[in-house]
Amino acid sequence: VQLQASGGGLVQAGGSLRLSCAASGRTLDNYVMGWFRRAPGKEREFVGRINWRGGSTSYADSVKGRFTISRDNAENTVYLRMNSLKPEDTAVYHCAAKNIWSYEYAYWGQGTLVTVSS
Repeated sequence: VQLQASGGGLVQAGGSLRLSCAASGRTLDNYVMGWFRRAPGKEREFVGRINWRGGSTSYADSVKGRFTISRDNAENTVYLRMNSLKPEDTAVYHCAAKNIWSYEYAYWGQGTLVTVSS
């Protein structure tokens, strides 16, 4: 699975951004798509995930209620809609994929930088 993330940029606190992750290489019916982020000087953090089949989602507490993950089956693309952004959301955001039977995310896209100014 090849993953291509895009959509990062500079936004003021309280603003919104939508990140995209385009997947190619295979069908995603048996995959979980995740979003992760790494802030400067911090470890990588789980943001949220979506089961491709069924579309169920889960989120980290830090983003719950502000971020929404969705998918477009026709475009083989996963989205991360980020609302009410805070300066602490500043990070490089990565999308990743894993088989539903796997524990580890085996496939990673390049990161896209999100900077939230105060």
